[in-house]
Amino acid sequence: MSPCSTSTPDRHSLRRILRSLLLICLSCALVACGDGPVLQQESFVFGTRVEVVTQGAPEAQARDAIAAVLREFDRLHRTYHAWQPSELTNLNQALARSEAASVTPEMLGLIQSALTYAEQGDHLFDPAIGNLIQLWGFHTDTFVARVPDPEALRKLIAAQPRMSDLQIKGNQVSSRNPAVALDFGGIAKGWALDKAAAILHEHGIHNALINIGGNVMALGSKGQQPWTVGIQHPRNSGPLATLALYDGEAIGTSGDYQRFFDLDGRRYSHLLDPRNGEPARHTQAVTVLITPRANAGMLSDVASKPVFLAGKEWREMARRFNVSHVLRVDEAGKITLSTDMRARLRWAQGVEPGEVLE
Repeated sequence: MSPCSTSTPDRHSLRRILRSLLLICLSCALVACGDGPVLQQESFVFGTRVEVVTQGAPEAQARDAIAAVLREFDRLHRTYHAWQPSELTNLNQALARSEAASVTPEMLGLIQSALTYAEQGDHLFDPAIGNLIQLWGFHTDTFVARVPDPEALRKLIAAQPRMSDLQIKGNQVSSRNPAVALDFGGIAKGWALDKAAAILHEHGIHNALINIGGNVMALGSKGQQPWTVGIQHPRNSGPLATLALYDGEAIGTSGDYQRFFDLDGRRYSHLLDPRNGEPARHTQAVTVLITPRANAGMLSDVASKPVFLAGKEWREMARRFNVSHVLRVDEAGKITLSTDMRARLRWAQGVEPGEVLE
């Protein structure tokens, strides 16, 4: 759940990245709808492909706005990188030494948001598990197919690093638990969505689609139609379904096909359960749709993780985050979903509609 470096990914990483994306229906989005020009630009940040599409604004205005968004993405990437030298790694080094560190107001705000979400989700989402992510080998651009040393894993789980171990006094952050290491990979993309939306609005852009590796936010519409996105099938190259996204809505997916390695016939994904330190095996993918609200982008990124890790208790976990639109694919490929999500979907050809559970 970490931002990756900005170096060019290898072929296998690219394949995983492309499979992990929500399938933006650009064939529709990039067709002029008689309501002004469409401009689309891509980049590679946060270890994934990012894409911004605007509709209806003059080209020069749209290009300036998109450039400002991509500059902000790059700044966030460099500031909150979990293993390359950054403001975040400096903080983690201080925490490991049981020392207090000064942080910026922005960093402090992110920490406080992450703390709130961690408590809300019973710490199934908890950015304090950076050492666990590193132990499993996911603090790198390419994964080595190996499992951690059992004793090292046991000790780390026994230490129970949590966001609640942090102590905040003014702009000083310390930890009563030296096992705490922060990794904001499970919240940073959604946070960046909210920042991108604000930047676009500041530049007078009111119709846009922002995609950060499958975390997507819609602004306005594409002409007379809503934006349309596809939900990636966790085991095939095509979509499970498509849905319309309306102004201010965001969608996020957590899947075991995004960052993983295979060993001895078993898949080990980056979606680690803090309770036992192991990659979750009971779920292939979870998609949540967040209706318009403050921090919708951030919530779309965060909520999919505890809902994924909750397994059969996904409905209760979704309720904790006030999320009513959920689709889950279990380890056998069975689809279950909420009533509200079912009403929004158009199933792809050949996909068996899921069982509605409320």
